[in-house]
Amino acid sequence: MGLVLDFSVVFERWRALLDGATLTLQLAFIAVLCGAAIGVFGAIGRRSGNALVERLCGAYVEAIRNTPLLVQIFLVYFGLSSLGLKFSAFTVAAVALTINVGAYTTEIMRAGFDSIHKGQIEAAEGLGLSKAQIYWHVIIWPGIERVYPALTSQFVLLMLASSVTSQISAEELTAVANYIQSETYRSFETYIVVALIYVALSFIMRFGFWLLGLALFPRRRRLGTPL
Repeated sequence: MGLVLDFSVVFERWRALLDGATLTLQLAFIAVLCGAAIGVFGAIGRRSGNALVERLCGAYVEAIRNTPLLVQIFLVYFGLSSLGLKFSAFTVAAVALTINVGAYTTEIMRAGFDSIHKGQIEAAEGLGLSKAQIYWHVIIWPGIERVYPALTSQFVLLMLASSVTSQISAEELTAVANYIQSETYRSFETYIVVALIYVALSFIMRFGFWLLGLALFPRRRRLGTPL
């Protein structure tokens, strides 16, 4: 019996797919923005020289990196509910994704900050710059520039990983796909289309980060294609 593909029933629901893709990008944007901030402060904490702060930041990073994202989502979802705090699935998903990417971003940022030569820091101190100025001008921005490709890859992976938030009924792209295939019984066609949409979203994010990189680091010449 030959396989007969029928994509028409999937394309008829293009608006639902568009809404799901939009929500996926919204989740990624919130998590990336907040996770990047956590990463900067977490990396600073891990290099602070304060034993307690370093251990707390290290414990956070290790706890997140050694547990599955789905378990983290369930912990946030059911944990908040057990405390009597009721939030939408979108809010819970955004919080869980932020906590997750914040830990990975912390380690990437720390690697970037550690790559700054001590001589540059000593030179800045000799010029009379304050500790805050040294961090901002000598450590943070040059450090981020050095690890920017790794950061963008991590953020794209986060967008793809957001598909597991469908388990708490966050109506992102994978959740929409689940609804469509349950209505149409065209699972193969549905997930082919959704896979292609995820590929497109990945390219869109990479292109966006490439443009952002050009704006943030104009002195750095990037060769090759933006993607």
